[in-house]
Parts: sequence; C-alpha cells; structure tokens
Amino acid sequence: MSAFPASSSTHATATFVVPVMAAHDVRSELICVQPTDDPRRVMYWLPAMGVPAKHYLPLAEAFAAHGVAVALHEWRGIGSSNCRAGRHSDWRYRDLLEADLAAGMREARSRWPDATIWIGGHSLGGQLACLYASLHRHELAGITLVASGAPYWRTFVHAPLILAALALVTPLSKLLGYLPGRRLGFGGNEAHGVIADWSRSGRTGRYAARGMAVDFEQQLATLSLPVLALRLRDDWLAPSSSLDWLLKKMPHAARQVDVVAPDRLAGQAADHFTWMKVPDCIAAQLAQGMESFSART
Repeated sequence: MSAFPASSSTHATATFVVPVMAAHDVRSELICVQPTDDPRRVMYWLPAMGVPAKHYLPLAEAFAAHGVAVALHEWRGIGSSNCRAGRHSDWRYRDLLEADLAAGMREARSRWPDATIWIGGHSLGGQLACLYASLHRHELAGITLVASGAPYWRTFVHAPLILAALALVTPLSKLLGYLPGRRLGFGGNEAHGVIADWSRSGRTGRYAARGMAVDFEQQLATLSLPVLALRLRDDWLAPSSSLDWLLKKMPHAARQVDVVAPDRLAGQAADHFTWMKVPDCIAAQLAQGMESFSART
C-alpha cells in the first residue's frame, strides 16, 4: 500500500454551469470548476447514488486549487436533472452509460479540448467510472476512486444481511415503480432499472447492464488505465474487501491505494460521506497522483 505525497497550490478558481442534453430530451447541468490558468488535466466526477452534484463543489474547488479542472456530473433523477424516477419513468445503467455520461463527456471535452481527462467517482460513481472507462479507455488518462468498491455481498462483515437487502430492493422498486431511498435512508429515489442492475452486481459479484451486449468483466480484465484509490478508514459501506474486489477485476491497471484516517480530515470522521465536508487532502493526494502518473507516460 502506497501513500500519495502531498502537494500545495494557490490557483484561483472559476465556476460555471453547462447545460447537457442527452437522448430523449433528458437534460441536466454540468457544474464546472477550473483554475484561471488553462488546465492540463480535467477530472470528470461521478457522484454517489442519490447525491446531487452540487454537494461535491468543495471537492471540485479543492481540485481546482491544485490546477485540476473538474466537471461534476448529475445523475438522471437527481438534482438539476429534469427526470424523476417513477412508475412511468425508468432507466438503467445502459441509459446512464450510453446516453447521459456520453453527453456530459462531450461537453467537458468541448470546454477543455487540450486537457487530458480522468474519470472518477464516489461509491456507485466510482463503479460506473470503471465501467465507462472500460468502454472508452482510449479517451481517458486514468480513474480515481474515493470511498468506492464493489457491492458484492460476500465482501461485507454482515454478509447475510447485505444479501437479504439486495434480494429485497429489486422487487420493492418494481412494486412501487422506484426505490424510495430517501424514506429508507439509502440513496435517493432511484429508478427500478438502476436498482435492478446494481443489486444484480451485489448478489453475483459481477457487472452487467441489461440491454448492453457487453461483457464488462472481460472489459475490466483488459483495462490498463492507472487507478488512484482512496479508502476511508471507518467506511463500512466501502470496506477494504469491497475495494479489493473491484480492483482485482482490473489486474493490468497500475494503481496507488491509500487509506484516509480522521487526522487527515481535520479530525472529522473518516466514513462514507463525512469526507465531503473536508476534501482538501483528498483532492491534493489525487492531484499529485495524477501528476505522478502523467510524468511516467
């Protein structure tokens, strides 16, 4: 396990919002934060399940302070998205990967045509970052993961309870037309199709997306992009075994893995969400790691 060296910078930053139009009139906003100097690297960031993009503004500003521009993706059904999950409004991983993410990436590339693009994410965002990267490996410089890992039930301490929950969420979301995550205290109000794809990966330990003729396990197995991964020490939602399961799917990917403890978060808890309040060390370590990998190529 290798720690990332710290770095410091004093770049000024600018924030702006870009409208994104995907297929079938699906609209959202891409929140962009950049240093005033032209950036050499861009981080395209994918939020955790149910978390609006705006909650990662502190992270984006911290990245920009280290010279890295950031585009904060908005998941369909959340925040600025014009969609809301329901009985007559459903979507799956396929829609997120092929339509929404593709549209957001096009906007990011048009804003920073000369910069190299990394893709990263938190929790489910990290998983989908890996899946997207496996399909678009020649367009990306690397992957970053924070508080992320595969949801495979066998990788958790209370494995039988996790398996039971995974078995229940799909029929519940089918019955209601969506998963009422806000009422359940897990994620947001999520589309039945997304929950079906997510829970399948949790039950089987393998990634697949209904409607996509892609063997994601094979795609990940041949992926050689560098991966920078930060695990939060007290994060029971993404423990080390969960992250290891995800990373082992990419055996050819060079990687740096580090564990973040409370002393590096101004004494805040090193758990699944609290780090978002004090992301400076996270951004500094990842920015330095991006710089390090860029220097090797």
